[in-house]
Amino acid sequence: MRLLPSFILVSILFLTFACKQDPSANGDSSSAAPKKEINLVEEALGDTTSKSFTLTAFEPSPDFADASLYAMRYVKGRFGFMIGGETYKLGAQTEDAPQKMCANSAKGQHLHLIVDNEPYLAKYEAEFDHTLPDGQHYVLAFLSRSYHESIKRSNANTLLKVMVEGNRLTKSEPVQEAMVFYSRPKGNYRGKAETDKVMLDFYLNNADMAEGYRVLADINGERYVVDSWQPYYIEGLPMGKNSITLTLVDEKGRVVQSDLNPVTREFTLEVDPLEVQ
Repeated sequence: MRLLPSFILVSILFLTFACKQDPSANGDSSSAAPKKEINLVEEALGDTTSKSFTLTAFEPSPDFADASLYAMRYVKGRFGFMIGGETYKLGAQTEDAPQKMCANSAKGQHLHLIVDNEPYLAKYEAEFDHTLPDGQHYVLAFLSRSYHESIKRSNANTLLKVMVEGNRLTKSEPVQEAMVFYSRPKGNYRGKAETDKVMLDFYLNNADMAEGYRVLADINGERYVVDSWQPYYIEGLPMGKNSITLTLVDEKGRVVQSDLNPVTREFTLEVDPLEVQ
């Protein structure tokens, strides 16, 4: 048998390998094309499917410009805060509660305490007991009006990333990440006064919507783009169980890679039997 010269054999092997590795040899260049980045905001805005719900911005609420919340402490399973200012009082009814026409607390104004991704706790005193399990937690507290609308100013909230051991804080630091925290809707709503208009409210940290941050609100599977940090009325929700997922996205429409994002809650709307004819 006559053997091919070695240089010819090497050339044949090289060409065979190159053809197998080059997708263009088969007319397929898809693997070489850059993958297009999905902009979730544009995708949601481009969805022409008819919507079941409407989102309408709240009318302006009492500002409580001098209200402040600071000096959070946690010792032996007991929280404590300092509340400053003359205009805001825990337990008072917010003056425009009757005009807001949404669920209102009979106990008045309060602070919301959110630990990690858990539903908030409404607290009507500046000191209260609440046990945190050992480990790392995000702890957010902010002042709220009697109808649960948050006061959205830096001096009216405190947010810390903490380590807990034996019902004490062993470490705490400010949170530098861009984050969204879910506040309302929550729990059960009963009767037309509470179910016709349900308030959507959330809290942002280091996420300025003027710089392009957005919140995608998935309401029972339908996506809505929220581009202003303010509460909204949701109208058209059905009776029974409902679900909302909030996702913080950046200026390019990408999901912000921070802890606790996205966040989902379920809540229930009920008919008041006394209103049924």
